[in-house]
Amino acid sequence: MKSLLLLQLWFSAAGECKWIRVTQVSVNTSLTLLPSSLLFFLVKAAALVSDDPTDTEVTTTTGDIALLPCYTVGDVTPTLTVWLKNGQEFARGGGGSSPDPLDPEQHITVLNDGSLNIHGVTPGDEGSYLCNATLPGSNTFQTRVLLRVTSGPENLSTSIGPGIALPNGTFIVYRGSTVSFNCTSSFYPSQQLTWAFSGASTSNESLVSSSESLLDLRIQDIQPSAQGVYSCRAQNTVSHRTINKSTELLVYYVPDRHPVCMWEPASDPTHFQFICTWFGAYPTPTLSWDDRGSGGEGHNYATGLTDSLAVTLNRSRLSDGQTLRCTAQHQALPSGKNGSCSFILKPPYPEGEPMVTVREGTSITLTCTETMSIPPANTTWRRGLLQVAIVPSPKYILSLEGPDFKLTIHNTSKDDEGIYFCRSENPLAVRELEVFLTVTNSAAYTGAIIGTFIAALIIGLSIVVAKLIFSNRHRICLELHIFGMACKFPLFIQPNILCVMHMLSDIPILSRQEEDNRQDVLSLVESDDEHMFQDAVPRLPPLANGSHTTLVQIHQVPSSDHEDAETADTSTEQQEDTVQTEESADLVTF
Repeated sequence: MKSLLLLQLWFSAAGECKWIRVTQVSVNTSLTLLPSSLLFFLVKAAALVSDDPTDTEVTTTTGDIALLPCYTVGDVTPTLTVWLKNGQEFARGGGGSSPDPLDPEQHITVLNDGSLNIHGVTPGDEGSYLCNATLPGSNTFQTRVLLRVTSGPENLSTSIGPGIALPNGTFIVYRGSTVSFNCTSSFYPSQQLTWAFSGASTSNESLVSSSESLLDLRIQDIQPSAQGVYSCRAQNTVSHRTINKSTELLVYYVPDRHPVCMWEPASDPTHFQFICTWFGAYPTPTLSWDDRGSGGEGHNYATGLTDSLAVTLNRSRLSDGQTLRCTAQHQALPSGKNGSCSFILKPPYPEGEPMVTVREGTSITLTCTETMSIPPANTTWRRGLLQVAIVPSPKYILSLEGPDFKLTIHNTSKDDEGIYFCRSENPLAVRELEVFLTVTNSAAYTGAIIGTFIAALIIGLSIVVAKLIFSNRHRICLELHIFGMACKFPLFIQPNILCVMHMLSDIPILSRQEEDNRQDVLSLVESDDEHMFQDAVPRLPPLANGSHTTLVQIHQVPSSDHEDAETADTSTEQQEDTVQTEESADLVTF
């Protein structure tokens, strides 16, 4: 029997040498074998357990199976293994017998190699375990194992709102709204929650993180660029177990403008194509063409899931005053509201001068204006009763200036004289403006100017003469009577003068001597009334000599035709003179 120093090395779980212990042991082996075989055995089989709680660490989740190792240096089976938990004996086993099959209902089992098997781990199994293993040769081996029990993350749930959830899990929100994202899960002992986003321009971008059980994300005034996949990721910081839940978010929106209604002519002039467009909406809107007649009845012409819808209608389905409407439907529009555009159909109505005269050898422009038609009419110039279309040439120039369709004819001649048609056609009707062009030579043109001047001169002179006669009508009447002519003029009335003349038309013209024997009465009186009367003029009784006399009574009044108005004093004097004249009753013999 000889003694030998035993070298004991302690290695941590990471393979690092912690410390060395030298122990004296007794051996019965030849010394020549010690350097090679015995030293190797001792180094592998001898070890001591340190007080470091992190010597061996095992992490598992609730419900799983945990295997706590004891002697892992070599393939030597311990004769006895005792497991302690928190300083108290927890389990015992070993002895080198064949292991019994594990009982699923048995919670704790010590295996033949000294390992501790825990079936269906619970949070209560967590703690610090110490394994004491007795090796053959009365050698002992100790190891410390720290068991950590984790749970989760699990029951991960997310919510997004406000919005609409589709059956496939996709969520819909509308542009400009405020959207909230919530994420929660259960875990033990700790976790990390993260909201991540993957869109058209980004991939798995982390938006916000938290170690709490609830994580909120809020996006205000959401825009189409925020459309994509939002993922809530939960990771247990102990077990590093990670779960993830993703939701696709769609941002619906419509353009700020209304649909646009347009029209295009078809190859057949009796047909027209109506086009409705509404670009910039997501997803694609639903467009429809319909009409509303004057009686309120309606008819749908076409409907489609598109942002551009065209329909071709012929003249038989259109009428004056008919309203064609395009309606757009979209989920992003407010409830009960639809975008639309419409127009009221109107037939063409060309306007212009129906008769035009031009001097031969000059140029003339025929103008036709058409602004009424909806949709716009196709306007052309034609010539002759057969309405032959005019082809542009150096002589015939066709031009368009706004609503004016012009035909310019250069170097006109007699051949250009005739009827021209401005023809406007749209799907409702065809309307024509007739224009007759007259081409005259220079002589005729000059004669027309002279004739017009002479006619205007004659009319002017006639007006002047008539005015002069009218303004001097009472003087003319008196002069005719004085020279022995019967004055047949009617009674002339002015605002301030009433001329009364009594003529005996049934008496023939007398001789000068007979006229001396005959005397009539002529009376001029002032009157404010403007009426005609034909009372008999009072006659004086015959004088002693048998001659007839005429009483003339003169009342002087202001007249606008002869003199200006006098002052009030002068008028009074004239009235007094008149009274005296009436009293004297002068006799005038003709």
